[in-house]
This record gives sequence, structure tokens and C-alpha cells, in this order.
Amino acid sequence: MANFHNTGDYQTKQSLETFSFLPPMTQEEIYEQIAYVLAQGWTPAIEHEHPGAAFNHYWTMWKLPFFGEQDLGHVVEELEACRRAHPSHLVRLVGYDNYTQCMGSAFVVYEGRG
Repeated sequence: MANFHNTGDYQTKQSLETFSFLPPMTQEEIYEQIAYVLAQGWTPAIEHEHPGAAFNHYWTMWKLPFFGEQDLGHVVEELEACRRAHPSHLVRLVGYDNYTQCMGSAFVVYEGRG
């Protein structure tokens, strides 16, 4: 019988979303992810939170979700506006899947300086 007491404790990295385990995305890769969210017909929404509180509760939503949005440029403009308004916050894009009633995608676009 194997001795499982000697295996130790697995330490996992605290992460904000799936892509946080990968190298940082380039601007082009971020645009491709936004385009993917739009192509799936998901509703984009922007959320922001101070890095110190990002794991404690729900994030604050930037405006309302962009129901029916198809313009990548508009989503990018709103991401930039949120970043300018909250430069110390993390900013993430969420793609809500209306059919399954859950998040289809969520990733941090900008990391705050705070």
C-alpha cells in the first residue's frame, strides 16, 4: 500500500482566469479573443477591480453589458475608457453566453498598477 503522507502539499497559483497560466497575451491576441467572443454571439461585458480585492468578491461592472454588440472597435474603446478611469485596477472582459446563462469566456485585458 502506498504511503500518501509523504507526497506533500500541492501549492497552486492563485489565478484570475484560465489565461493567467500562460504568458501575457499580445495586443493582437487580445483582439482575437474579443473577436472570438463576438463571433460566438456572446454578450461582452467589462469588469474592473483593485488587485488587492480581486479574489474577495464580485468585480464592479463597467457600464451595462453590451447586448448585441458586433463591433470589435467599440469593445476596445470601452476597455480603454475603463482603464483610463481606473488605472490602478485590473480590467477584464467577460463573454456571457445567453443560451447557457453563464460565462463563455473571461480574461484579464489590463493589469492595474495598484
